[in-house]
Amino acid sequence: MDLATALENINWVSVLIAAISSFLIGGVWYGPLFGRQWMNAFGFTEEELKKRSIFKTFGLSFLLALFAAFILEMFIGPEADLIFGTMAGLFAGLGWVATFLGILYLFEMQTMKVYLINAGYCVISLTIMGLILGNW
Repeated sequence: MDLATALENINWVSVLIAAISSFLIGGVWYGPLFGRQWMNAFGFTEEELKKRSIFKTFGLSFLLALFAAFILEMFIGPEADLIFGTMAGLFAGLGWVATFLGILYLFEMQTMKVYLINAGYCVISLTIMGLILGNW
């Protein structure tokens, strides 16, 4: 399939929903589930995090999630079904994102705890994105 055909077959509604899902998962993941551990691992305080630009942080995060969903949609293609989409998201998360985060964290001498929190979010988010994209 050529690029023009691939772009014509993009389901923009599912891409948007997949991006929203990643954004919501991040809110739960870095909020009530692992927020305190993540903050402690990086030495952040709530006061420091409140100083950042909410619009910039959340706005750009959503745009990046939207781009990730778009690329995953291009990767899995229009013929994908629920199983293929879910597995493609899982394997993208495990095989690409988690492995490269692992490499970075080894060189940055980050802890296994930080790696598991961040890589876990990426794997879960991409798996759910793939499920959404493969289902529609």
